[in-house]
Amino acid sequence: MKITEIKECPPGLRYFDKDSLESKLQPKDVEDIIEIFNTPLTGSYNWDYTTADNRLSKLYELGKKLNWNTTLDLDWSKEPYPLTDWATLQEFQQFRGFKPYDDLSEEEKIECSWHILASGLSQIVHGEQGALLVASQLVSCAPTYNAKLYAASQTFDEARHVEVYNKYLQERIGWTYPIMPGLKLLLDKILTDPRWDLKFIGMQIIIEGLALAAFERQRAAAMDPLLKDIFYLVIRDEARHVTFGVNYLEEFIKTLSEEEREERAEFAYEACVVMRNRFGSTNVMKHYGWNVDEAAEVINQSEGSSLFNNLLFTKIMPNLKRIGLLTDKVSGKYEELGILEFKDLENSGDTSWEELSKPLDYGEIA
Repeated sequence: MKITEIKECPPGLRYFDKDSLESKLQPKDVEDIIEIFNTPLTGSYNWDYTTADNRLSKLYELGKKLNWNTTLDLDWSKEPYPLTDWATLQEFQQFRGFKPYDDLSEEEKIECSWHILASGLSQIVHGEQGALLVASQLVSCAPTYNAKLYAASQTFDEARHVEVYNKYLQERIGWTYPIMPGLKLLLDKILTDPRWDLKFIGMQIIIEGLALAAFERQRAAAMDPLLKDIFYLVIRDEARHVTFGVNYLEEFIKTLSEEEREERAEFAYEACVVMRNRFGSTNVMKHYGWNVDEAAEVINQSEGSSLFNNLLFTKIMPNLKRIGLLTDKVSGKYEELGILEFKDLENSGDTSWEELSKPLDYGEIA
């Protein structure tokens, strides 16, 4: 075992030999690269040990019941989807209209589609590791017995998500991208803030809510059946996580003063601004040596890209409204982002219990 401490995430792509399985590696072959962060985490014991038969305890029971196994419940023995075919539907290629991309050959555009997918999945891996760390913190600092139990079950979910997306990147694509600065900034903020409820808001409402909406669209766009299966299983978990956050925070926010509520509403808004760029592909632009500002301008002006970025907030806005963080002071800011219109959509706290409780449909996993 070798542990190397660094100051920040290493830049550039990291490549993997897809023919060399991790199971063949020995501890001496692995170098763990770590970045230290410090947090004034305030933990709490709960000496009551009683739990009401309510929505939160039901979600914990569902978490135990609907566990799945990365290595057993997905068919990794299938012939890998060829990297010579499009990674995602062509209409989802975000660089269309940008001349350096349009000038690429068909083969080069297909290769670029895999870089865009690898960039997006890499951000998911980094985000899921952040969720893993936050969930583990919530086990310690969440005040109620129900919340501690559920956070423990979510911690295992997040570990599984890191595992499955990392496995796909290493074994099916062969390279990963470093974390985007905006996502890193938000994760650092959530992890190092001492207030447990800001961790809940940042993770359960913002990051998990955005992920739920993004995964649904990415599943529709993905060409590899195995990746579609991965998204199906993860989406089931994410729906429970968001539902838990909405139901738990809905009651807690009511206990705050107006000043405290406004402070948390502003935090949620700032998190949304950061997360709006979570799935950007500036790292892909840099890999190809393109002018980042020019490429970003073309993408941002694209109707499809703008629609996709806005649709990511279809889960977040109604949830913020339900828990009481869509205040008059921040509503105008959301309107400027073009996402306030989503506030009246169905919120995740009203997710059908029948839908949440359905057993895993292995017919969905070909």
